Amino acid sequence: MRVAFLGTPEFVVPVLEALHARHEIVQVVSRADRRRSRRGGLEPSPVKQAAIDLGLPVSARPADVVSAGAEVGVVVAFGRIIKPDVLTSVPMVNLHLSLLPRWRGAAPVQRAILAGDAETGVSLMELDEGLDTGPVYAQVPTEIDPSDTAESLTRRLIDLGLPLLDHLDGDRGRPVPQSGEATYAEKITKADLRLDWDAPAELLLRRVRVGGAWAVFRDQRLAVIGAQVTPGTGLPGQLERTPDGITVGTGEAVLVIQRVKPEGRNEQAASDWWNGSRVAAGERLE
Repeated sequence: MRVAFLGTPEFVVPVLEALHARHEIVQVVSRADRRRSRRGGLEPSPVKQAAIDLGLPVSARPADVVSAGAEVGVVVAFGRIIKPDVLTSVPMVNLHLSLLPRWRGAAPVQRAILAGDAETGVSLMELDEGLDTGPVYAQVPTEIDPSDTAESLTRRLIDLGLPLLDHLDGDRGRPVPQSGEATYAEKITKADLRLDWDAPAELLLRRVRVGGAWAVFRDQRLAVIGAQVTPGTGLPGQLERTPDGITVGTGEAVLVIQRVKPEGRNEQAASDWWNGSRVAAGERLE
């Protein structure tokens, strides 16, 4: 079957590779090349690079799937609304990483973790003009483990979703309109991930699990990469070295920080950061 693939981030590359093994990929569409730093040159998205490595045609224009003669388009984390004239010409399905209609939008995995959801899943839907509003062909649920990070959960959801694409060239059945209360997964901002030490440790741990959580120490940003919750009390933000490790007081319980990344430095164990920074008794994270 002549298939077009539309996606951008690295975690959807396995979907492209799986489709390439079974179908003729006539067009890949991904975002335009970007600079990763002010001094660096333009770099392709992970999906574009994978397409180049596979010898597949790739562009940044969704309309190119029409001229390529695609019979169906597969969309995964593309990040752009596809215009109605393209959808009219080429039917498209979207592999979305939530149990729609919960968490429509840009960051469904992260928002599920931040909200403390016990369950999420993956949905195969018919793409329409709305934001993840199309009818659904199939869904596969999965529990969210307390140890799941956004990265680990995303990988699992992609694995669960791949079999839903097995029938692109056959009868997918009739999609069913979404039902239930819709929620929207807005893009994650830096403000969403700042660690407010007056909040309960469990809520702070969710931000760490999403990735990109941060606080301020001595007027510099400190990224918290790994942590766990332990019973205890302490002044919000106050650092202590205990038998459990480097602990921070919160509004409820204590957060044990395990790995950090100081501003301008490499990721390291929290104990190494403590020693190198010569943290004084009673110092706090802002």
